[in-house]
Amino acid sequence: MPDAIEWDSPPKDYGLIVPDGWFKIRLEPELRDQGIVALADQQFRGVDNAPHVKERVMRDLQKQAKTAFRRGGIELYISTLTVGDVPLASSLLVSICPPDSWPRNATVHQLAEYLEAPAKHVALVDLPVAGKAARERYREDPDPEVQMGNTLPTTTVAFHIPIPATRNVLSMTFSTPVDPLADQMVELFDAVAETLHWI
Repeated sequence: MPDAIEWDSPPKDYGLIVPDGWFKIRLEPELRDQGIVALADQQFRGVDNAPHVKERVMRDLQKQAKTAFRRGGIELYISTLTVGDVPLASSLLVSICPPDSWPRNATVHQLAEYLEAPAKHVALVDLPVAGKAARERYREDPDPEVQMGNTLPTTTVAFHIPIPATRNVLSMTFSTPVDPLADQMVELFDAVAETLHWI
């Protein structure tokens, strides 16, 4: 792996390569509703007998988007991929975490220590271009009330990467409720995370 680039000033942006079929919703208040409407229109195209389901999906997405934005979320990706008739439900939330989210001036090693918990697997990983990241994986019981009726455990993998020349951290939080395929989905999440690069 090439040596990491030394940054004298913060990067202007980040780049990420996601699979075709992952729908991006910008979380800024002035942009999120149009993204949610576009996703709902795409998913319910040709389905005219379920307006209440479409409305509930949009309402749940708006609630998630507002909560994510308040916590530093900037983009939300929703998977629309399927294998046969089985949806490969998953999401990716990209957030910029302000300095007070973590111990002051924490290194990536300290981030990993901070994340340690009995039910989590936490490790330091090297992302090929973006540098070292603290990676955590954990599994949570379902919450049908907030997960649109999901009754399967949710697997979450999150990467936390210090943004060069800043005290901020970029977090990528991947989740899937497709419990029987959790390990395969995690492999996909890891592959997406490895495409992260600073611009």
